[in-house]
Amino acid sequence: MSHNFTSAHVPTEIRVKREEKVLEVDFDNGKTFRLPAELLRVESPSAEVQGHSPEEKKLVAGRKHVGIMNVTPIGNYAISIKFDDLHDTGIYSWDTLYDFGMRQDEIWTGYLQALEAAGLSREP
Repeated sequence: MSHNFTSAHVPTEIRVKREEKVLEVDFDNGKTFRLPAELLRVESPSAEVQGHSPEEKKLVAGRKHVGIMNVTPIGNYAISIKFDDLHDTGIYSWDTLYDFGMRQDEIWTGYLQALEAAGLSREP
């Protein structure tokens, strides 16, 4: 069985900035995004976080200081990220990373509002 995964945007370079807790991704159209580990962790595309429908999405609190331990390529269409809280089940496609970069402010604002509404904190 073969899969044909096509992406609208393909990274040319991916860098883990451990000290800054950031994933930097350069894309083939010249865009570069600095994605905080916390954002990548709390919005993980894993079933553990996203559930199997929008209603099942989990709000992940207490990850202000989460870092990236390792990034592993998944074929030629995605990466897997292992965080220092040991979460490692999300597969981040190129399109997901690009979308996170383009909508980072919107995603972050929504996350902070959801935490506040739930009486939760970014602090561990």
